[in-house]
Amino acid sequence: MTSYLEGALIKDEKVMYTGNISLWCLAPLIILGFLFLILYGFGLIFWLVAFVRYKTTELAVTNKRVIAKFGFISRKTIELNINKVESIQVNQGVLGRIFNYGSLTISGAGNPQAPITGISKPMDFRRVFMETQDQAAQAKTE
Repeated sequence: MTSYLEGALIKDEKVMYTGNISLWCLAPLIILGFLFLILYGFGLIFWLVAFVRYKTTELAVTNKRVIAKFGFISRKTIELNINKVESIQVNQGVLGRIFNYGSLTISGAGNPQAPITGISKPMDFRRVFMETQDQAAQAKTE
């Protein structure tokens, strides 16, 4: 079974960066799983939910677009052409700064806002996106 990202790539599209959901954002589910495992024995359900959420979230910057996919049975995708993105915002609280996770809000032309929450290393994602967008703009003018 291929990932959504592999199946969504188009001709001459290359993945520049892949991001992950942060385990720190899943910490409440992991802790609840531990507590309910000890108390009632069904904490594995919380762990399963955290595992599925971690494994079914795909985030990537390609040389042509930004791709985000969430969900297993029901799927939510965000795909924005890299040339149509007007801004990318990083939101990190105190814990996000300490543990290097946060949320991205990508604003594009014709698309109000695309939030991507709980991403690990959001500043790296933003940096690679900005570099890739700059390269795409330079290639377009040549």
